[in-house]
Amino acid sequence: VQLVESGGGLVQAGGSLRLSCAAAGFTFDDAAIGWFRQAPGRGREGVACLRFSDGNTYYRDSVKGRFTISSDGAKKTVYLQMNSLKPEDTAVYHCGRNCAKYGRNWEFGSYGQGTQVTVAS
Repeated sequence: VQLVESGGGLVQAGGSLRLSCAAAGFTFDDAAIGWFRQAPGRGREGVACLRFSDGNTYYRDSVKGRFTISSDGAKKTVYLQMNSLKPEDTAVYHCGRNCAKYGRNWEFGSYGQGTQVTVAS
């Protein structure tokens, strides 16, 4: 199982980035794949999850309306389009397999090394 993130960088507040997560080593369409982030002094925060079985998506409240998770099955890639970025979105973003959201709690299985997103004010 391999998940490789890319697309992070430095952006001004209000700007956009699109993160990519390339998946290999498992049946893509059976999975639920999502994103979580981690910043110094903050715990792991679930951001978004896409469940392939029914196409449902789940988002952290603070990113609803700004972030969109999507996928390209042919490329076995999951994307996170991030618009209207805020300094508090600054973190290392990881994509993870077998994501699930239960109320305000999130679960992730195996995940990649992450990509740094920095939003300057």
